[in-house]
Amino acid sequence: MALAHRSPGTSFWTHLKPFLSQGALIALVLLVTFAAWRYDGFLSAYNISSFFRYNSMFMLIAIGMTFVIVTGGIDLSVGSVAALASVVAALASPHGLLAGLLAGALAGAAVGLLNGLVITRLRVEPFVATLGTFLGARGLAQLASRQTAVSVDQAGAFTKLGQGDLLGVPVPLVITLVALGLGVVLLRFTRFGRYALCTGDNEDAARLMGFNVDQVKLGVYVVSGLLAGLAGVILASQFGAGQPVEGVGWELTAIAGVVVGGTLLTGGRGSLGNSMIGVILLGLIFNVLNFENGKGVISIDVFWQNVIRGVFLLIVVVLQSSRVARQDHPG
Repeated sequence: MALAHRSPGTSFWTHLKPFLSQGALIALVLLVTFAAWRYDGFLSAYNISSFFRYNSMFMLIAIGMTFVIVTGGIDLSVGSVAALASVVAALASPHGLLAGLLAGALAGAAVGLLNGLVITRLRVEPFVATLGTFLGARGLAQLASRQTAVSVDQAGAFTKLGQGDLLGVPVPLVITLVALGLGVVLLRFTRFGRYALCTGDNEDAARLMGFNVDQVKLGVYVVSGLLAGLAGVILASQFGAGQPVEGVGWELTAIAGVVVGGTLLTGGRGSLGNSMIGVILLGLIFNVLNFENGKGVISIDVFWQNVIRGVFLLIVVVLQSSRVARQDHPG
């Protein structure tokens, strides 16, 4: 009886794929281990709290970006939406914490709804549609703020959203964990999430199966806008002012984190947990660079951080494209 031929290379790749799929997590563990050994205070409560308090904004945006990218779309407007929401939240903050929170979040959701309508009703490509709202939201933020930072109400409780703690955990992180939990349920255990993944995998097939693809697309852009708006609320609360010029490059950070986490830019596959790992990894790189600056060995200013972020994203996208090409043409 002839034995089936089994290629050693195929067997090796089969065992190697699970390892490679967790590459971001492995890199994160290695980076934390290195930083804990090299820098005093890296694992201090202050550094950990400060890190998550600030990076929670990027984590929120990355949750929304994951929903968009798994459908094969892109949202370039999230940084500008966060800036607009921070201004709106600051203007509403004298009316109380809830008013500021809702005003900023709803402002973000409104821009997300506009994105979704332009994409689904006018059939404009997501890149072009969200580039337009990227410019429009930034302009609205500057008009509403008269091109200056808008102070939040310091007498009320609004600042606790960004600066407060709940049982020793930064409030922004608590908000992010709640959003992450709801996002995981929505993406993995609901019809909406399954439809989103199917849309990204093959939109034509999804339509033939009777899925309301336009409704799904509209939904993911609303989710993205809502979470970007929530990030803007935290921004205003954390820094004590609405920031019309903030959020520059935030869309790049979110996309980089999502892609590093393994979500395909072509859509059809993604994990919110892995997206969080990607954002944390990217944030820790800059945290480590700040510690290194403190040692006086190197000096990297904020502008170089954007260069590093862009190069990092380019490398990951190239590697991801190569991997997809190998899967499509294994021979």
